[in-house]
Amino acid sequence: MTQDKSTNMDKIIYLDNNASTPMDPRVLDEMMPYLTENYGNAASRHKLGKYLDAAVEKSRIQITDLIDANVEDVFFTAGATEAINMGLRGLLRPGKQHIITVRTEHPAVLDTCRYLETRGIAVTYLSVDSDGLIDLEELERAFTPLTALVCVMHVNHDTGVIQDIERIAEITHAHGAFFMTDGSQSVGKLPIHARSFIDVLTFSAHKFYGPKGIGGIYFSSEVPMKPLIFSGEHEGEARSCTLNVPGIVGMGKAAELATLQMNEDEERIGKLRDILEQHLLAIGGTKLIGSKKRRIYTTSTIRFDGIDSGNIVQQLDDICVSDCSVLSYFEIVPSPVLQAMGMRKDEAFNALRFSLGRFTTAEEIGQTVETVGNIIKQLHNEKSLQRSKPV
Repeated sequence: MTQDKSTNMDKIIYLDNNASTPMDPRVLDEMMPYLTENYGNAASRHKLGKYLDAAVEKSRIQITDLIDANVEDVFFTAGATEAINMGLRGLLRPGKQHIITVRTEHPAVLDTCRYLETRGIAVTYLSVDSDGLIDLEELERAFTPLTALVCVMHVNHDTGVIQDIERIAEITHAHGAFFMTDGSQSVGKLPIHARSFIDVLTFSAHKFYGPKGIGGIYFSSEVPMKPLIFSGEHEGEARSCTLNVPGIVGMGKAAELATLQMNEDEERIGKLRDILEQHLLAIGGTKLIGSKKRRIYTTSTIRFDGIDSGNIVQQLDDICVSDCSVLSYFEIVPSPVLQAMGMRKDEAFNALRFSLGRFTTAEEIGQTVETVGNIIKQLHNEKSLQRSKPV
């Protein structure tokens, strides 16, 4: 395919890492032999099949090292969305037909829960405060004898807010239910100790510098797991499908790199995020969204009062950020996460999410600060001119 020469990707400043991270070149290098000469099926019994199976199991170990889990409890999926469906639908059982989740979860959780409600499953949606955190007393009150599981994401995709999943799991287990967490925004970025208190953990490689189209699920050995897909005995009958060996190898390498340089990433990226935040919050009419203390180091979501963030995104051109809006039935709607935190629709349309990553540079942050500041000034001037025009 001929690339459009009017689009110079070399100029792009990418600050949308919560949507997807760029693949680490070391990950691609690890994958390449499995995209070319090592092309067999990992389930085959011949020499090449056994070689591929060994590569898959090596990757499984790399992932379990990252999330602190037992090798036999990690299974590969096409991504976090499939894994979330496996967890939510697989943990329901006779006499346990109630789920507790949160209004600020990813659509992969909320849409699955809404589907399950059409099948007679009861779902309780917890509220959050203006910082994006749940009320643990509300969680306590939500349990019933029918509660099968509690599903609360670790790190929010729109705000970077970190829930206290260890305490939430403790409360959940005290009520005899399972605890599930969507780790899409935290695996590979924050320390995870799955075997200590998590029953089900879902994750996706493209959120921590691995390839798209591959993810995984951790099931504690205590969990009575039910598969979604039936055909053969792949993944110990947990998930029947020919294994995506190149993707699995890539995710394993990404996990290995994350284990090795997580502290380094946090220190460097966190400093850049703080510089970005300091300068942008110095602009008049701005406000940080979400908890300042319980927030991941990669993310800064800021409200620019009275400015449509969609206009800012369009004018930023080569700087990629998110306006937190979603497409619903061909209509752009403001972030449900921000509305759940108490923001009006018009206020939610004023929000921009900046999510930094491993390859973000200080020069890019400086350029972004300058460009955003100039755009905000221009938009404010345009609004002032419109107000001053005679009717």
